[in-house]
Amino acid sequence: MNDNPAGDGTPSRPDPPRPGPPAAPGAVPGPAAPAGRGTPVGRRVVLGMLGLGVAGVAAGPYLQRAADTVVSKVSEKDPTGLTGLLPGGGFRYYSVVASVPTRTAEDYTLTVDGLVDRPSTLRLADLEAMPQTRIVHDVQCVTGWRVPGTPFEGVRLSHLLDAAGVRSGATAVRFTCFDGSYSESLTLDQARREDVLVALRMEDGPVTHAHGGPVRLYVAPMYFYKSAKWLSGITLTSTVQPGYWEHYGYDVDAWVGRSNGRDDAPTG
Repeated sequence: MNDNPAGDGTPSRPDPPRPGPPAAPGAVPGPAAPAGRGTPVGRRVVLGMLGLGVAGVAAGPYLQRAADTVVSKVSEKDPTGLTGLLPGGGFRYYSVVASVPTRTAEDYTLTVDGLVDRPSTLRLADLEAMPQTRIVHDVQCVTGWRVPGTPFEGVRLSHLLDAAGVRSGATAVRFTCFDGSYSESLTLDQARREDVLVALRMEDGPVTHAHGGPVRLYVAPMYFYKSAKWLSGITLTSTVQPGYWEHYGYDVDAWVGRSNGRDDAPTG
């Protein structure tokens, strides 16, 4: 459920073998066409996208953002994975399900519940009205690629936890997503870090649907699979509940450079 950059990334050494059938987070999906993904992308379309990617790199960030938007829409229906070869520094659409519904400012909601005194359902406007924090960190995927200096803006998760009133029995936070399948967890201490956001903006613009918008989690010091896309629920729990990728062997505590058998430099 993580974004996959179209560029080369910075692998250190191969990941250790992982149990389970899914591709690693950030990896290009295999050649078999998942159900509901539509027909394969034709050769002319792929070549056209390659040209658009090159144009985006040459013309700067504004055209690159437009190119990334077009590429992400095409790659949603590209079972070949060829759009993952596009040049540039942007991110590529990736999901663990065949399709993800779109949420707008009018119909998006985020629930905060579980072991809290004041459960709530927040709309996008509610989140936008809260104090916003900007963080600029590298984004690091466990498969090796890194996108340096990526800005995220949003509400500190600790602010939402304080507003909800965390009960004494809570020791962890579980995150669910409106794709219907993805989940993640943090310990309560991890969730209260100043560099953990409920992000509304990414790369100086609203978080797009392809990047997990309109609202996603951003856990700056951990591998990017912890930064759940399409965030819809925050639940306080008595124990850590392993997320989607942890069921396939990925570390629950996913500190960059200290987990999953990698030695990547910490993000900064």
